[in-house]
Amino acid sequence: MTHSIDFHAFRIHNDATGYRGGMETMNTDALSAGEILVKVAYSSVNYKDALAGTGKGKILRQYPLNGGVDASGVVVASADPSFKEGDHVLCTGSGLSETRDGGYGEYIRLPSQWAIALPKGLNLRESMILGTAGFTAALSLLRMEHNLQTPALGPIAVTGASGGVGMLAIDIFSRAGYAVHAISGKADHFDFLRTLGAAECIDRHQLAFSGKPMDSARFGGALDNVGGSMLAGLLPLIVPYGNVAVCGNAGGIAFDSTVMPFIIRGVSVLGIASAGTARDLRDQVWQHLASDWKPHHLDRIATREITLEQLPEVFGRMLEGDSFGRTLVRVGKV
Repeated sequence: MTHSIDFHAFRIHNDATGYRGGMETMNTDALSAGEILVKVAYSSVNYKDALAGTGKGKILRQYPLNGGVDASGVVVASADPSFKEGDHVLCTGSGLSETRDGGYGEYIRLPSQWAIALPKGLNLRESMILGTAGFTAALSLLRMEHNLQTPALGPIAVTGASGGVGMLAIDIFSRAGYAVHAISGKADHFDFLRTLGAAECIDRHQLAFSGKPMDSARFGGALDNVGGSMLAGLLPLIVPYGNVAVCGNAGGIAFDSTVMPFIIRGVSVLGIASAGTARDLRDQVWQHLASDWKPHHLDRIATREITLEQLPEVFGRMLEGDSFGRTLVRVGKV
């Protein structure tokens, strides 16, 4: 590809002058290698992006890199015949803002093996309201159903329900026929969560766990964004052969439990590592998100739309726990 274009990006450095991220001008020739050059339309802000952009978490494995684990846009040049100029594509995870330049730039170069042709049923904006958060929620459901989760087992508890993954999970699981019980510490958002499809809302501050190895079964399964004591408390409440999909650690990386839920009730804990998901599973998840699992309330869940220049402010608020819904990043016009 011979395209050489100057553009703006939010680029992260870690060198002798310290860790820093900010807007700068660069050239497409300096982008990470890949067969497809994409003009970026949208990205999004995930907790991982806030950690990477501020240096509060060890996300990047090399420097400098453009931030942003999500990107959608239009192909402007391709060395792979599977993609042509004008094609709409998306990419989430797959090393973006970790080992290669991410979506916080007006251009991105992608390996064709990780570029997803935008499925019919989604536009570029919708795909980034979903982004890693929606992909994670849908991957959780896919893995749970592969392990025989069904609506008949009972309601699904969604922890961290006021965050991006939580809100999208409420909508996605509801679309798939599950009753969702939303658990959040932000009771003032309960009415909003009900509009997304939550059958019941539970204040985590008033959720008293007994501490017993086993308790009366209450949930058919769970999607846990929190970890820590929340995960430990949920396990004794899951019905026989229910699944708990673990995808976050907002409440801590360690938890105390016993083997009793596993050997008495056959409860399964499923780890959800969205960034490194195999291509065949990625395709399945995005097909679901564009059709039978497509959330009905994407515009409501996208509670904020910003530009690249506004990223630092959003990072700070997210790391302080002031996160509600999804933040869409409008990168460029396509």
